[in-house]
Amino acid sequence: MTKIFFCDKPEDKINKASTMKPEILITGQGRKIAYHQTKGKGTGIVFLGGFSSDMEGSKAIRLENWAKENGRPFIRFDYSGHGQSSEKFIDGSIGDWAEDAFEIISHLTSEPQILVGSSMGGWIAFLMAKRIPNHILGIIGIAAAPDFTEDIIWNKMDDMMRATLTRSNVVYIQNDYGEPYPITKKLIDDGRNNLVMRDLLEIPFPVRLFHGSADQDVKIDVSLDLIDHINGSDVELTVVKNADHRFSSEKCLELICNSISSIISQKI
Repeated sequence: MTKIFFCDKPEDKINKASTMKPEILITGQGRKIAYHQTKGKGTGIVFLGGFSSDMEGSKAIRLENWAKENGRPFIRFDYSGHGQSSEKFIDGSIGDWAEDAFEIISHLTSEPQILVGSSMGGWIAFLMAKRIPNHILGIIGIAAAPDFTEDIIWNKMDDMMRATLTRSNVVYIQNDYGEPYPITKKLIDDGRNNLVMRDLLEIPFPVRLFHGSADQDVKIDVSLDLIDHINGSDVELTVVKNADHRFSSEKCLELICNSISSIISQKI
């Protein structure tokens, strides 16, 4: 077992918007995706969570409450192998989780959405930008971690760990915040089929990136590199001093909500 290279820290749980059981969407692959959908009018928001996280974290719940207060549609969901959805985490990959997001957006929304991607969710958001750009009004990336399976995990593995992964198809990474979790050969290989930082990203809508200066899990250099890879006319990065990877202080949450309002106002 080795020291962790990447992990989405578990978020604090705040007052949940609902104690109701989630609804279930069955994907074309037969996966059962748990989700909560808030009804509203106009532009909606879809929250895309992080690696090994769930839809009950502080950012997802705060955004849901904001949507209710402002009469906006909102969706939060668990990728397959996460939270209350079906399948095992060890069997998942970036392509699977991106497909889950695509099915949620395609089946549950009818007009362009604002995608709010936290950490790995930022990667998923940009995959959606490539696949369904006409269904997106804007992207908000919170400590976005595109290509992390290659650039943060694989590139920092030593030769012994790489050999073990190739031989056994899985290695277990020490998690400072919970139980060790698996990194599979499938996760690495599939990640390579979904990289977004090797070519320019053509983004025709607003992108707002947020990063904490104290983020030790996804360094701020990732957001700086991401800006260089985005070919778009409306891209901004906001750095919050002393904020960590959770980016879930009251100040940080307020910044995210204000950013959503700003993108919506540009449409009007």
